[in-house]
Amino acid sequence: MFQNSHFALAVHVLTALSIRDRMTSVELAASVNTHPTFVRTLLGRLKEAGLVDVKMGKGGGAVLARPAKEITLLDVYRASDAAPAACHHSEPNAECIVGRNILGVLDGVMSDVEAAVEQTLAQRTVADVARRVRRRG
Repeated sequence: MFQNSHFALAVHVLTALSIRDRMTSVELAASVNTHPTFVRTLLGRLKEAGLVDVKMGKGGGAVLARPAKEITLLDVYRASDAAPAACHHSEPNAECIVGRNILGVLDGVMSDVEAAVEQTLAQRTVADVARRVRRRG
């Protein structure tokens, strides 16, 4: 459904921070299994959105800016620049009845999908995800 994995990785990072309190980008990158540079970029977006605080240098790291129970997955979705799948990668054929009309029809469908996604994400928090992670052991 999502065009990239940034939302899932942002949820991963925030869930890890809710469980461990403070982590460096290297520690988070090891958990996510990605490069620390990408994690730092992601942390920058999360910081801009007010979801994390980051302290540089010795003894530094990232922490949640507010309790995990107050961070909805919709907050994370918006901060991570996630978006629903695109309708078309190229312009449809205007000579075809379907081609010249499909994008207008799908715009309404995609708006409904986006609204449903946002409604669902607004009802879940990082704390909910952390609880489920802990339950799975």
